[in-house]
Amino acid sequence: MKRLALILTFFFIATHPGAAYIDHRGHNVDSLERVVAGWTPEREALASEQESADLVFAYYNLMLGYRNINGERSMHFARKCYNLASRWNWLAKMSDGLNGIAIIHYGEERYDSALVYYFRSKDVVDRMAAGEKSGTEDKPYSEETIDDSYSTLYGAMGNCYNLMDSLPRAMEYYRKAGEIFEKYGWNESNAILWYNLGETWYEEGDMDQALACYEKSLHYAKASGDSLQLASAYKGLGGYWLAKGRTTRALRYIQKADSYYSLHEDQEFMARIETLGLTNRIMAGQKKLWRTLALSGALVILLLVAIMLILRKMDRLRKEKEGADAVIDEALEENPETNELLTEREEEILPLIASGLTSPQIADKVCLSLATIKWYRKKLMIKLDAANTAELISKAKEKGLI
Repeated sequence: MKRLALILTFFFIATHPGAAYIDHRGHNVDSLERVVAGWTPEREALASEQESADLVFAYYNLMLGYRNINGERSMHFARKCYNLASRWNWLAKMSDGLNGIAIIHYGEERYDSALVYYFRSKDVVDRMAAGEKSGTEDKPYSEETIDDSYSTLYGAMGNCYNLMDSLPRAMEYYRKAGEIFEKYGWNESNAILWYNLGETWYEEGDMDQALACYEKSLHYAKASGDSLQLASAYKGLGGYWLAKGRTTRALRYIQKADSYYSLHEDQEFMARIETLGLTNRIMAGQKKLWRTLALSGALVILLLVAIMLILRKMDRLRKEKEGADAVIDEALEENPETNELLTEREEEILPLIASGLTSPQIADKVCLSLATIKWYRKKLMIKLDAANTAELISKAKEKGLI
């Protein structure tokens, strides 16, 4: 959750309309440092309105430029931005300076301190909303400028409460931010908001709400056309379906996310690493699933073979029983006068004996038990008055029985 809220803070401050972020990292920070280096407190106190405006702008951009690389310097320039803006009663820049201080506290996980400065910033925006003018302007701040400042604050304050485990209050501020985004059609900001709400509900274990939020994020991302927001929304949906075990569907979303992140590989290399990691997880899950399916299939085949063998054995036992019953019936029906005649079964078995098959082979061929075949063999030898198999075959041929 910490990661998600940090992302949310950055985007609320830096991406939606009205927040003119200029990246002054690298050599640009050094150049701005040289510009402001000659402005001592004494000289700053004598600066003209235009000089002060340029200086506040430089302090503001130095605050942004140092934010991710040197928190102490960023805090320093945030305070200078606020102090100089206060001299001229430039309320919007006063709010920006207080926000900058709050964000540094937030990044250092001092959420209570961050909230103090966010509320101080909100007090300044409340003055703007009440109609108070800038110290050097004749007209009050526009409604859109005021709403832009409020939405930034609401998102940031929601993050603080989120990380302080006060989810109802967090959702209250997120809702306020969303209402402003909807009012002005700030689709990109709404995409960010709903993606992070999806992340929040995902971590809370409320998967239904998470899915609804990710889908809303995708809706607003498509409306905005912003490739980074599309990447985030697709990544959220991919993670959701992966958690649900729907690996094929998850892979489709993750691959879409990666294709959009690849357009910003220099800035979003960590996001690409994350999507590639998810892809590996999905592929590993699919391999495991296929192994499980293959094993299950093999077990099913073995089971079917076993069932077929059992059924075959049962059929053989049934036939053996029928054969035994027939033997009994034959024994009961026979009389001395009909002893010379062969029964149907004897007529079936005698040629098999003559062909040289053994009793076990004959039993297997006609599906009778070995004991039954031996009984028939003995009965045939008695009927034909034969002492052995060779004599039995000889006498059978003499009588024309084979």
